[in-house]
Amino acid sequence: MIELKAIGKHYQMGEIKVKALDDINLEITKGEIVVLLGPSGSGKTTLLNLIGALDSPTAGEIDINGTRISKYKRSQQFKFRRNTIAFIFQTFNLFPTLSAFENVQYVAELSKIKESKKKSKDALEAVGLGGRIRHFPHQLSGGEQQRVAIARALVKESPIILADEPTGELDFKTGKQILELLVQQHGNGTTVLIVTHNREIARVSNRVVELHSGKVTSDGPPQNGKVPIDKLHW
Repeated sequence: MIELKAIGKHYQMGEIKVKALDDINLEITKGEIVVLLGPSGSGKTTLLNLIGALDSPTAGEIDINGTRISKYKRSQQFKFRRNTIAFIFQTFNLFPTLSAFENVQYVAELSKIKESKKKSKDALEAVGLGGRIRHFPHQLSGGEQQRVAIARALVKESPIILADEPTGELDFKTGKQILELLVQQHGNGTTVLIVTHNREIARVSNRVVELHSGKVTSDGPPQNGKVPIDKLHW
């Protein structure tokens, strides 16, 4: 479903060329759940943004469902994201003047989801915010805002979910609940990519792609084996 061929992403800072990603080759099949693991600055968020057509590579090719998206223009990138990708951003990206319900429904309507009101409410209830749907972002905690962002991704019913540190602002109990939702989407046939620096969280998947300094350093099972979510500790 997702194929990256010799992907590079470079930034020019004065006379210095910074390599955020360097010669990345990666294949992800439909319905996989894959964890991109690495420390801050390793390139994992940059890689996620390229797969999601938020940015374009400096070198190499990206094919998704047999379509080369790496050469897309902005209008094509927007259409691709709307129809194919659901993002869970580390920085939430909520509209401050819209309620939790309106934030989710806006995305549902933009994606032309049928029964958008009901499905928006269902998505918020699924992340434990059924009693907070009329609250605005400034009335919600950081963890609650993150859950709104996750509900917004779930309501799109997209074939690919890209989650950038989805448990980063959540307490342990809520973090496990969100991981359960993502694993459930994987079980329904959705392709799920999770970015994290937490090696324990990586154990929700059969496959962990580890990055350091813009390069893939390993690709295989989690270091200490996959475990059920209720056995995780961090």
